[in-house]
Amino acid sequence: MIGENNPEINVDELMAKIRDEVAKRKGRPQGVIKSSHADTSNLTLHLSYIESFLKNAEDRAYTRTKWPDKLNRFPFNLSKKLQKATLKLLNFLFKDQREINFNLLQALRESVVINQQLVAEISSLKTQLNENLQTVDTQLQTTHENYIRNDSYVKNDLIQQKRLIGLFLEEARRRLPAPFDQEQLQTFVNEDEHLLDAFYVAFEDYFRGSHEDILNRLKVYLPLIEQGNVGTPDAPILDVGCGRGEWLELLRDSGYISKGIDINRVMIEQCQARALDVMAADAIDYLQTLPENSLGAITGFHIIEHLPFKVLMRLFAETVRVLKPQGLVIFETPNPENILVGSNNFYLDPTHHHPLPSATIRFMAEISGLCNIQVMKLHPYPENQQVKGEDLAQRFNHYFYGCQDYAIVGYKHE
Repeated sequence: MIGENNPEINVDELMAKIRDEVAKRKGRPQGVIKSSHADTSNLTLHLSYIESFLKNAEDRAYTRTKWPDKLNRFPFNLSKKLQKATLKLLNFLFKDQREINFNLLQALRESVVINQQLVAEISSLKTQLNENLQTVDTQLQTTHENYIRNDSYVKNDLIQQKRLIGLFLEEARRRLPAPFDQEQLQTFVNEDEHLLDAFYVAFEDYFRGSHEDILNRLKVYLPLIEQGNVGTPDAPILDVGCGRGEWLELLRDSGYISKGIDINRVMIEQCQARALDVMAADAIDYLQTLPENSLGAITGFHIIEHLPFKVLMRLFAETVRVLKPQGLVIFETPNPENILVGSNNFYLDPTHHHPLPSATIRFMAEISGLCNIQVMKLHPYPENQQVKGEDLAQRFNHYFYGCQDYAIVGYKHE
C-alpha cells in the first residue's frame, strides 16, 4: 500500500478525513448555504484542501523506480543491484494495490470536479437570483410609488368633487324653485377654478421633485434671510404661492416667522396638516389688504411664470409697498437661457404663461423700486451629463446643461 511504501502518507487517514468532512457537510448543510443564499467561498476552500491531499497521494502512488533517500543510511543502505531487486519485488507485490489506489484517486478527483462544477452553478444561480431580486425590488418600488401618487390624486380629487357637489346641493336647496341669482352663479364659477387642484398636486409631485430634494435646494437662500435680519415678529416673511410648503417648513425649522398663501386647496390642507401657517388667498388681493412697511421679506418660488404681465407688474408694485425699508425680495423661476429649459422643460407645466428672461425681470424689479438687485443662477445639470472639453464644449454646456433656474434678489430702498 502507499502507506507502506512511504510512511509519510497514510491513505486510511486520508480517507478518514474525507469521510469526516462529508459527514460534517451532511450534518450541517447550513455551513454551505445560509439564509437562502449560497456562500460558496467556504466550500471552495475545502475542495482545494481535499484536492491538495489527492495530488500528494497521486504523486506517491506511482511505481517506485528510486530507492528512498531516507533508506540510504545504515542498516538499509543496500547495494544498487539489491535496491533494484527490492524495488521490483515491492512493485510486483503491490501492483494490485496501486491499481486500486489509482482508481480510488481517480474517483475522488472526479468527485472534486463535480463539486467544483456545483460550486460554479451555485455561484451563477446566486448571481441570477440577486439580479432577479433587484429587478423585482425596483419594479415593486416603482409600482408602489405610482400607486401612492395615483392614490393621493384620486383621494384629493374626490374630496374636491365632494365639496363641489355639496356646495351645489346647498345652493340648490336654498334657491329652488327660484332661479339662481348672479352671486350664486359666481359661487359655482369660483368652485370651477378648483376642479384641477388635485391634478396639480399630483403633477407637482411627479415633476417638481421630492420633498427632501426641494428642501435641500432651498437651503441656498437661508444666508440671505439671516443677513437681511428678517423673519422676526416685527419683520415676518410672506411666501406667495407657497405650494407644498417646503420653504415655510425650512424657515420654521430655522427659527424664522413666516406665513404662506396659495389658491390650491389641496396644497393648503397638506401644509396645514404639517402645522404650517398657510391660508387660501390670491397673492394680489392679499397684499392689498396689508399696510405699508409691514413685512420683512416676500418670497415666491416658481410662481411669477404663472402670472400674466399686468398681474406680475402689480405683484412687484404691491411687494415694494408692503415691504419694510431694506426689506428682502426673492423670486425664483425657470431659466430660459438654458435652451432645454426654455424650449421644452418650461412647457411641461401647462399653467405656465411664458419664459421670463432674467434681464426682463431684473428691469421690472428696478423700475418697481427695488435696489441692490442680483441674479442667482441655480441648479445646473450634473457634471457627468455635460460635454467634456474646452471653449466650445463649455459654451455648449452653458446653453444646454447650464443653470435650470435663477432667482431675482432685491431690496427696498431705505
